[in-house]
Amino acid sequence: MSIPPRRRPRATAAMAVLLTCLAAAPTTATAAEGPPLAAPAAACALPGRTGWTDEGHDTDRTLFQPSTGTRRVLTLFVDFPDAPAGDPTDAYAAHLAPAAEWMRAASYGRSRLAVSSLRRWIRMPADSESYGFTRGLTFEAHEKYVRDAVTAADPYADFSRYDMVYIVPTKAATAISFSPTYLYDPATPGVTADGARLKWAVTFGQDMWHWGPKVAAHETGHTFGLPDLYSFTGAAHQYVGGWDVMGNIAGPAPQYLGWHSWKLGWTRDDQVACLPGAGRRTVLLTPVERPGGTKIAVLRTSETTAYVVESRRAEGNDRAACSSGVLIYKVDSAAPTGEGPVRFTNGNPAATSPAGCTQLDLAAYTPGRTFSDPDTGVRIDVLADGGAGDVVRLRKS
Repeated sequence: MSIPPRRRPRATAAMAVLLTCLAAAPTTATAAEGPPLAAPAAACALPGRTGWTDEGHDTDRTLFQPSTGTRRVLTLFVDFPDAPAGDPTDAYAAHLAPAAEWMRAASYGRSRLAVSSLRRWIRMPADSESYGFTRGLTFEAHEKYVRDAVTAADPYADFSRYDMVYIVPTKAATAISFSPTYLYDPATPGVTADGARLKWAVTFGQDMWHWGPKVAAHETGHTFGLPDLYSFTGAAHQYVGGWDVMGNIAGPAPQYLGWHSWKLGWTRDDQVACLPGAGRRTVLLTPVERPGGTKIAVLRTSETTAYVVESRRAEGNDRAACSSGVLIYKVDSAAPTGEGPVRFTNGNPAATSPAGCTQLDLAAYTPGRTFSDPDTGVRIDVLADGGAGDVVRLRKS
């Protein structure tokens, strides 16, 4: 969850033949059907329309930090006059440490978290209950919490050496209940230390012990410009189930969606098959969990909407996935965070969910299944699957 500044709104024989034909096609196009020259990926990139975290590709990098390269993170451990720490910081650091490797794997090595920890408790100047950590937490109250932590830690650290800060409270501070992300507002004085402005921070709460280290991947994703995929109203995971860490952090297949990987610069333009208008294409999709290959196919349906198709397997960060195959989802870059900017279609609606899985966790399409949307003229057929990925045919009338 991010707290917005007040000025913003919140193998068969057929498979073998298909793979042989596709292997001979250029990796940028992977088109056995359709126009001689494939459309560039940019023709399927959507503009953001919310002024905040959304699914647009034109992320404002004055507001959100770079999503590639090494991000230098300093972890601060804080306690309070009404909740003094009674244990060492080691277990807290160890709990979050796997997040760095998880992020490295999810980004194909293109995003790295270099995390340093100030291995001492920093006493906050006010009681934990005074900071107002409820779901109505305001930007101003949140920024005060960040400022107090940075000011108290300033004698022990040079903040000019870091890109962002993680702030971890003692378990005794039950009032610091959840883990919002701090994204600075350039229109205000903000938080400064050692001659540098602190622009991004994750303030962890007691829910980190429930969600595990992937909560760091979720909240850091907000600093890159990603929205929440869970619903702010109604059933929490009605839109994407457990298919992306920006939705259900503890979901069985939390690897970032292929669309997010492209938005963040981890998937290159030449790994995107784009159908911006009428036509048809046949595409071999390599599973998102693996580096290389064509990662997503995009059928643009309006200025701010598109259908995205990707291949997923129960491996890597998704080794606990409840289903494997083709995911099909609609992206709307004008939809605000928490209001369904990504919405899945279900390729297996009659399936019975086993323990630990939801209906949407079983949403992957398998060969022989088809999705169509008569309103937009979109039809997507899953033709074959195999060790190399999934073959799909895209049509738009």
